[in-house]
Amino acid sequence: MRRSLLAVAVLTAALAGCNREAPSAPANAQDGAAATAPSPADAAFAELSKRYLDEVMALSPVSATQIGDHRFDAEVDDLSAAGRQAGLDFNRRYLAELGAIDFDKLSRENRVDALILRNQLEYGIWDTEVMQSWAWDPQTYSGLAGGAIYGLMAREFAPMPERLKSATQRMEKIPTILAQARENLDPARVPPTHARTVAAQNKGVLALIETFITPNADQLQGQDRARLDAAVETLRAAVEEHQAWLDGTLVPNAKGEFRIGAEKYDQKLKFALNSSLSRQDIRQRAEAELTRIRDEMYTVAQTVLEGRDGAPETPAQPTEDQRQAAIEAAMEVAYADRPGRDEVVEYARHTLDVATDFVRKHDLVTVPNDPVKIILMPEFQRGVAAAYCDSPGPLDKGLDTYYAISPIPDDWTDAQVDSFLREYNKHMLHVLTIHEAMPGHYLEGAHSVNHPSTLRAVFRSGPFAEGWAVYTERMMADAGYADGDPLFRLMQLKFYARAVANAILDQGIHVDNWTKEQALDLMVRQTFQQQSEAEGKWTRAQLSSTQLATYFVGAQEHFDARKAAEAARGEAFNLKQYHDDMLAQGAPPVRFARQLMLNEDIQ
Repeated sequence: MRRSLLAVAVLTAALAGCNREAPSAPANAQDGAAATAPSPADAAFAELSKRYLDEVMALSPVSATQIGDHRFDAEVDDLSAAGRQAGLDFNRRYLAELGAIDFDKLSRENRVDALILRNQLEYGIWDTEVMQSWAWDPQTYSGLAGGAIYGLMAREFAPMPERLKSATQRMEKIPTILAQARENLDPARVPPTHARTVAAQNKGVLALIETFITPNADQLQGQDRARLDAAVETLRAAVEEHQAWLDGTLVPNAKGEFRIGAEKYDQKLKFALNSSLSRQDIRQRAEAELTRIRDEMYTVAQTVLEGRDGAPETPAQPTEDQRQAAIEAAMEVAYADRPGRDEVVEYARHTLDVATDFVRKHDLVTVPNDPVKIILMPEFQRGVAAAYCDSPGPLDKGLDTYYAISPIPDDWTDAQVDSFLREYNKHMLHVLTIHEAMPGHYLEGAHSVNHPSTLRAVFRSGPFAEGWAVYTERMMADAGYADGDPLFRLMQLKFYARAVANAILDQGIHVDNWTKEQALDLMVRQTFQQQSEAEGKWTRAQLSSTQLATYFVGAQEHFDARKAAEAARGEAFNLKQYHDDMLAQGAPPVRFARQLMLNEDIQ
């Protein structure tokens, strides 16, 4: 899972940006003379892009910090009615200006950027007016409050005293964010799971203070230090006040429906994924792929179980029960090889070294020297996923990428810990590292940030990023990672089955009104997830919609793009060159990357 830089901004209809110029001319050599003499349409779009990217930051200062524009580091987003209206007016104004440009006369590169911008402007308007997350999703506010501090303090983009001064001013404003949450949220519309989750996360903001602010507070002196101390105390009181409201008002009265229904789901899917695949296409392909995966897992299980005492029968034509028993038995072999409770992070560090060496040795894709660090997931981010990749913003050059892993909670029972470590055994941790770091999210981010279009960088596609990470899991296995160890292949297939199940689960819950029992059957029995993982995914599926589909949809489009490139290039196809070319596109929706690479129509 790649932590989205745009999550907060989407909700305020100010999606992100920066103050650098967008390219005024196309980057493709095939555009010829236009590279030195842009058309009037290209010139108009470049001017619009520059203004948009320069102005949008004031509407979403927290996202601006994450992107790497630090002009508004002392400010926070305004989620009041007036702030939402300002975002709507801004998006409508730029949508009208964009509509006046003849897309057919734009260069291919600029046409892609214009289509991406139009989609995001329409998405922002739709989210504010139709989805109305501000009225029923308390995560909107908790994520903003935590991100306001984390974005300033997690990376050394400026000297610590400077960042502490900005953090002081933001801490003074966070109580307003919490007050806006109490003003805007309608408990009757807030789903119970959302209320309980945010109530549990609320004090994570204070954990950020203890982690980042308190240990460094002595770097400020005099009035600056006094103001910081006062801001911390004011924030502590505001968090406690908000906690009392969450526990006493929101949680007891949260009666909303977390399922968003078919109409909103289809609309959000179109905006959020910007894919060529419809909901029906996704479901059909996912169900067919799940059948294929289970067949392949059975074949691998036959290899794992061969000659083992007490192993179940593995006939060439198994019944469904025989297939299930064989795969489960083979997985038990992998589950037995697991790290200790306190060894997960250290073993993940080892897997990062192994994966990096393998990619370089087999020359699969260019590996830059950008730093990546494994860290414990910040408390305010926990509860959604076991790990994520947190890349620096496109303007924060040379800063660390974080591969964040959620530690096992201290209050977990032995049974919960056992379930977690079975799921994240040593073989699965290799797969997780491939997905999150090398050559998955970390490597993709390190390449994509070099694309000249800043607009494309700040609107980077979730399906491109997540799909690439899933694609690399299979690509590494096919290349012989782990010396072809069948237990690694089994875990890779299991992890891929999770991605497939995510797409089915997302629709099943939000469109087909699945019960928890139906969801757990898909996750635990059909795709072999541990109970703790499945329980967590059930919660995550309630807390979000369409995001779970990005893994499968993006992967399918990446697999399709590679097949098309192999067919087009024939014997001249080179895998490393293909990967480098794909990552050089700047992470637009995969269909646009494919169209640019293969000179297909942009649509």
